[in-house]
Amino acid sequence: MTDEKRADLAGPGIGDYVELEKILPQDYHSLLSPKETQLATYAAKDYIEANLCEELNLIRVTVPLIVDVESGINDLLDRDGSRTPIQFHISNDHDKNPIDVQVVQAATKWKRMALKQFEMDVGQGLLTDMRAIRKDYFLDHDHSAYVDQWDWELAITAEQRSLTLLKEVVRKIWKVLKGAESHVQRLFPQLKTDRYPDLPEELTFIHAEEILERFPDLPRKQRETMIVQEFPAVFIIGIGWVLEDGYPHEMRAADYDDWVTETISENGRPMHGLNGDILVWNPVTKRRHELTSMGIRVTAETLRRQLDLTSQLDFLKLPYHKAIINNDIPLSIGGGIGQSRTFMLLLKKAHIGEVSATVWPTVLKDMCKRKNIFVIE
Repeated sequence: MTDEKRADLAGPGIGDYVELEKILPQDYHSLLSPKETQLATYAAKDYIEANLCEELNLIRVTVPLIVDVESGINDLLDRDGSRTPIQFHISNDHDKNPIDVQVVQAATKWKRMALKQFEMDVGQGLLTDMRAIRKDYFLDHDHSAYVDQWDWELAITAEQRSLTLLKEVVRKIWKVLKGAESHVQRLFPQLKTDRYPDLPEELTFIHAEEILERFPDLPRKQRETMIVQEFPAVFIIGIGWVLEDGYPHEMRAADYDDWVTETISENGRPMHGLNGDILVWNPVTKRRHELTSMGIRVTAETLRRQLDLTSQLDFLKLPYHKAIINNDIPLSIGGGIGQSRTFMLLLKKAHIGEVSATVWPTVLKDMCKRKNIFVIE
């Protein structure tokens, strides 16, 4: 069981097409035609973007697809080096003024720097329509190499850095997602069906340590599956800190979310972490379904502590990390909401390829055809 828990700390996806064949639904019929799916996708997208801006006081801004390697602002996703970005050389000016760049894996760090670029005051923030490539994913029903996210960031004060603010923001995001569900169902009434229940009105907050206590012998993904069957929508707090069994709930990068700060649970227990994920039960796939990862960002103090714990103090020489240490960029809270993941859920789809155009291996495309799943090519 120890090896199984260790293997489950990083790297998403099922990891085996024999297993995926068993998991994809046997009696699937899309509730929308391919054309209706496109109309519904953009109806949901427009609604979510407008309402995220209203609820969180954000403005929409541009976002890079490639970044300078030396900036240190690309997202490494995990801290074990298992998912590395695509990198290439731009031989600008006959290689007299070249640039080595990476394709972004997320805009997590860039957004915090952008708060300063766009002169955001406390209580103001930004929303991006982010696109990324994650080449090291196993391509299954809800993971693709092409990633689309609503990456957002909001400037806050030191006094606001608490579970209270974290939960307040999570509830606002959930309100938007619930509103989007109602919106697309008004436009496409066939999405309202007893076969696939609606999302619950409210989600449940639970700490990763509390989930471990309930299911001490299970690895992370199995624990998550169990908890969302009991509570169909949860926000799991405290992802990154080492739990009672000696493992973090999941590997989390050390240089954006704060997962070391001590907190107190509602029942008075000492915990750690000012971050978390929203997960739901997907009634179509009958599996756990992650929608967003977010958190209050590190301070100079917690950045040093997390980099020390992960043996990555050499990062402090990079411009992004120096900006945090020198208090040159705002304190903030931020996150990324998976766009195609959200559309897949709201439109009752069995596969993310029904709402996102990207590449898939032949084995997966053939499997989807056999199961009546229309994958965009």
